[in-house]
Amino acid sequence: MTELANVDTLIERLAQQLPPLIRQRRMERPVMIGIHTGGAWIAERLHEMLQIEEPLGTLDISFYRDDFSRIGMNPQVRPSRLPFDVEDRHVILIDDVIYTGRTVRAALNEIFDWGRPASVLLAVLVDRGGRELPIAPDAVGQKLELPPDQHVKLQGPNSLSIAIQQTLV
Repeated sequence: MTELANVDTLIERLAQQLPPLIRQRRMERPVMIGIHTGGAWIAERLHEMLQIEEPLGTLDISFYRDDFSRIGMNPQVRPSRLPFDVEDRHVILIDDVIYTGRTVRAALNEIFDWGRPASVLLAVLVDRGGRELPIAPDAVGQKLELPPDQHVKLQGPNSLSIAIQQTLV
């Protein structure tokens, strides 16, 4: 069985990886955006830890998913909130788990509907492999190789916990 590190440990790993990447890419005054729901929870913690000046942005990519007609409406659709202009800005995009890359693709589509960023740096708590699209995170809390019948579930928001669960078929 694959073991997952503690959520706080994974967030700390991201908090250590991001500053050198921000400096290396010369990202002045970056903005941070979390993808609902888990990515937004992680972004709240990282935003505070990294002392990002701009307010935190959040995206709900439900209407941008390419499998919307297959999965239907998410019962908890939230409005996206980007309290800053993304045009020509450096964006740090946060998600909890990357698997196929489709969630990140949908998030990028929505961000580009708000404006054209100068760059996007992707940070994820867990990279579980299995990409269907050529999307790769820049910062990763933990890499896992899981069979298709398992998935990673982040629970929160008050007390964050993460677990590997069996996919119901």
